[in-house]
Amino acid sequence: MEVSITFWIGFNVFVLLMLALDLGVFNRKAHVVSVKEALIWSGVWICLALIFNCLIYYWFGEPKAIEFLTGYVIEKSLSIDNIFVFVLVFGYFKVPSIYQHKVLFWGILGALVMRVIFIFAGVAMIEKFHWTIYVFGVFLIYTGYKMLTEKDKQMEPENNPLIKYVRKVMPITNDMEGGKFFVRNNGKRFATPLFLVLIVIETTDLIFAVDSIPAILAITQDHFIVYTSNVFAILGLRSLYFALAHVVHRFIYLSTGLAAILLFVGLKMVLVDIFKIPTFISLITIGLIIAISIILSLLKTRGTDTAGGK
Repeated sequence: MEVSITFWIGFNVFVLLMLALDLGVFNRKAHVVSVKEALIWSGVWICLALIFNCLIYYWFGEPKAIEFLTGYVIEKSLSIDNIFVFVLVFGYFKVPSIYQHKVLFWGILGALVMRVIFIFAGVAMIEKFHWTIYVFGVFLIYTGYKMLTEKDKQMEPENNPLIKYVRKVMPITNDMEGGKFFVRNNGKRFATPLFLVLIVIETTDLIFAVDSIPAILAITQDHFIVYTSNVFAILGLRSLYFALAHVVHRFIYLSTGLAAILLFVGLKMVLVDIFKIPTFISLITIGLIIAISIILSLLKTRGTDTAGGK
């Protein structure tokens, strides 16, 4: 699908305006994001994505609209896995709630840049070397299998190579220094623990992007559809985190559902030249997998408190 440069410019201007509105107006002062505020913003981002989906339908027709919606659902579903990591990272580094929004803002801004690179590289590879679609498919099947078989893996942020490198080349302060990433003491520049948290968030998203980008490429290789659906999913990730952080421990079967999605889209890529699964069927299948995994999780953990205990 050939998309006019006007659409690309218009969409990116919209994204920049929303980010400026977020940081410069609604969150200019650091504050603890309440569940109510997070739910409202989650609703706003989902509504904006659905409105944009209607515009895709109007501009480019039903097939592209279904591709966008399917891609958005996949990315939104896989992004929930990021929330588990955010909870663990913030807990590990003991990041006060008041500073978490700032870290996620800059972390997700970096994630947008990395996703753009991954998207255009992935589409270019498939267009030039068709056989790479099979490589992506096998990779997703393998990743899905690993998610099913390797549960309860412990996170050890201090083993992150970038964290080790930063600790070698730059002194680190002991406290959060008022939510700053860098400070100067006696003319010497120090990084704060909050900067280390940002590094972990960025590298974690890079790892997740390796899974999520091939997953959406199983649905479409249209640059505009892949890019816009990714952006909407990522922009809504911060509010989704604050909305679900206190109950995310209840989603005990979600990782199984995400693994099933990766297995499904991996199989879809591997079979692309033998049997092409319609995008509408993919949308229904992915939606059912997520719905079933969440419903079963909530039923199984019914009665647990917000701390995850009985």
